Amino acid sequence: MSTFIRAANQQTGAIGYTEHGERHANTCADGARFILRSLGHEPRRCELGAIAAYLHDIGNVVTREKHGQTGALIAKDILEDLGFEYEEIAVVMGAIANHEEEEGGTAVSAVSAAVILADKSDVHRSRVRNPKTTTFDIHDRVNFAATSAEIKVSRKDKLITLELTIDTEVAPLMEYFEIFLSRMILCRRAAEFLHCAFALVINGTRLL
Repeated sequence: MSTFIRAANQQTGAIGYTEHGERHANTCADGARFILRSLGHEPRRCELGAIAAYLHDIGNVVTREKHGQTGALIAKDILEDLGFEYEEIAVVMGAIANHEEEEGGTAVSAVSAAVILADKSDVHRSRVRNPKTTTFDIHDRVNFAATSAEIKVSRKDKLITLELTIDTEVAPLMEYFEIFLSRMILCRRAAEFLHCAFALVINGTRLL
């Protein structure tokens, strides 16, 4: 798995994308597990959320286009070899195949919703590969401007919140919304699947 994730990261880097390697995989795994656990889901479902989130971008080892569907099939083979039950494999496959906004990005299970939320919340300067700030494109600028990103979950209030700190001297907030608005809509819909509202807080101010 790690070999494929490293290769996928190399290939996304070659076509100009931000980091999609072990850091992103582990961040998303931790985030998906945290969301499900905070909402009181059973431990096994929380672990399936972590597994699906860890593997969600593995399809980039083949191609960026439709990497969700490709990744679901790769994950199937991996999990079969590890002896997973097919019911669990199906949940992981569905979550991986439906995580990307260009390919629908529709939550089809609680695990799927948690993967979408964890993935779309991972905006951070550590994901930027371009070492030359003078040649940043808008994606580089927005990610580099994000100095912290934290998911908070209130089971009592049925609220999932993404709290970001953004250096507006690097990128104005309008640029964040220019490239991430569609992702925030996916987060709202994923939260609704989990019977929660979604909130976006940037620099201490709630914007959604």
